[in-house]
Amino acid sequence: MNPETEAFLAEMVPAQSAADTEIHNGDPLPRIALWSHHDPVSLFGANLTANGWSDLEPSFHEVASWFGGSIAWDFEIVHAQASGDLAYTVAFENTEAVTGGAPRKYRLRVTHLYRRENGRWKIIHRHADYEPDEARPALNDQQQ
Repeated sequence: MNPETEAFLAEMVPAQSAADTEIHNGDPLPRIALWSHHDPVSLFGANLTANGWSDLEPSFHEVASWFGGSIAWDFEIVHAQASGDLAYTVAFENTEAVTGGAPRKYRLRVTHLYRRENGRWKIIHRHADYEPDEARPALNDQQQ
């Protein structure tokens, strides 16, 4: 792995781990802080989709409302690359969290795109989906 990618991962992986733990605790603010607030930004999530910052920010509040506590979260990187002011990760997110009052485990395949803004990496795109054989957990009232 090249030094540029190593530096990118050293900055982003701990920040994403902390932010995703907090969103599962019901707090969207750390995730909001990691994202670029400058369009174009997009979210093709496992449970919702949004385009543009004006749609993304409320989406993160909605996602946080689905959860009642983080039990465990792991970011299993399959591949990552950084070059100049752009980077990406391809990974699995393994989550155990409380939703609807009960603990649930699920695994997502995720791809993130990042852009460096004012010297800091910001997420500009997220695509997440369930593995084909994974049962889709009920995370919000619309899915139950």
